[in-house]
Amino acid sequence: MDKTALNDLKSSDRLKLKVLYNLYRGEFLNFGKRYNLDQDTLSDVYQEAFLALRKRALQGKLDAIDSSMKTYLFGIGKFKIYDELKLRKREVSYESQLHVVGDEYAEIKIEPDSELTEKQELMRKYLKELGEKCRQVLTMFYYRGLNIKEIAEEAGYNNENVVKAQKSRCLKTLRQLCNG
Repeated sequence: MDKTALNDLKSSDRLKLKVLYNLYRGEFLNFGKRYNLDQDTLSDVYQEAFLALRKRALQGKLDAIDSSMKTYLFGIGKFKIYDELKLRKREVSYESQLHVVGDEYAEIKIEPDSELTEKQELMRKYLKELGEKCRQVLTMFYYRGLNIKEIAEEAGYNNENVVKAQKSRCLKTLRQLCNG
């Protein structure tokens, strides 16, 4: 991470922090629109992500990070967006959702959880049997599409090799569960 940006994050200078805060805010809000969250929610998510980034900087956890501040900030923000979506999914049951396609509307039916296939139900069951760390790594890699480096940064692993080993062990355990 850029040393100047890192020092500014650790600084108590309000002006420097304000400049850093606003540096990627607009870009993040545009990025977040793809998740169909309102502007206020995205602003809250960005603020939480920035505060988490600053906290990690103050704790010295970003000193050895190679990625840019933007990449790290967006990774945290993306994780917080997923948390928000999970929370909303629990609160609201969607029967259908309208999407604009050009000038026409297309209705998309969203299947409730109870209509999962037998294989999906088994996979859900086996994933629940895995430990929290395994679920986290596999979810980040397969569901959220993060790469090994992003997982290491976001989940606080020491390096990418630890993530690779963890993912490998988790997949092995999952295969054993699936094969009986």
